Amino acid sequence: MSIEEAGKKARDVMHEGVQCIGEHESLRVASQMMCDLGVGALPICGDDDRLEGMITDRDIVVLCCAHGKDIDQTTAGELARGLVWVDADASLEEALFKMEQRHIKRLPVMEDHHVVGIISEADLAKELPDNKLAEFVHRVYALG
Repeated sequence: MSIEEAGKKARDVMHEGVQCIGEHESLRVASQMMCDLGVGALPICGDDDRLEGMITDRDIVVLCCAHGKDIDQTTAGELARGLVWVDADASLEEALFKMEQRHIKRLPVMEDHHVVGIISEADLAKELPDNKLAEFVHRVYALG
């Protein structure tokens, strides 16, 4: 059965209960949240609770620590980039396409302008047949 035949939507696959880091919060707060939640990425939300971007543990290390920046003074919003998301009612095929095209491993899911979930590789591993998962991984990790 193909993904299209299954008729899965982003909301059917996403991980719910996502917490955002505020755009004015420090990277220390972001890293502590990631540790406490057991995640490697957080959506960044503005004062209006709208999605501003995503931040990963790798972003903190590569874009802050490696450049000698202070994790207590650098804010999550300063690292917000690449605003990519999918609507909760979008097809799983659309979500996969966005992830593959942008080479991203986590995709925020939006409903009524708010983050309601995240689709991660782990979520896809539960839903996709092995051959589709292998194809996804190849495309996301492919260079260029």
